[in-house]
Amino acid sequence: MYENTEFTLSRDCEAIQIPSGQKSTIPAGTQGVITQSLGGSYTVATYQGLARVIPVNIVDLGLVYDCRLIKKSEGGTKVEVKMTLTAPGCGMGPAIAHDAQSKILSIDGVDEADVQLVWDPPWNQNMISEAGRMKLGMI
Repeated sequence: MYENTEFTLSRDCEAIQIPSGQKSTIPAGTQGVITQSLGGSYTVATYQGLARVIPVNIVDLGLVYDCRLIKKSEGGTKVEVKMTLTAPGCGMGPAIAHDAQSKILSIDGVDEADVQLVWDPPWNQNMISEAGRMKLGMI
């Protein structure tokens, strides 16, 4: 539906460079082309190269299956997350999981985070929240 659509960004946009997985910001005013639309994320080609843009957070995309807070006996809190990706073959999996872990560790009081990628049940578009559907123009 969106593939081969040209665009000009109206605001700065966080992206993940392909294939390195390095986070970057594509500045407002950048022109490009959507080369792939898959599971609520977009692969875009700009003067910076290829990048993956996910306009909806991973919770609203339905990628987080479980999140547990565990109070540790020695103090502090451990967070355990089970999450998936929109496709098992996605090469961005380790980068996305690492980004989630980094964000969890930035929360006050959290001193340990374990993010596991799981594939059961397989993700599908029905797992996207109502808020996510609205942001993606599905409602």
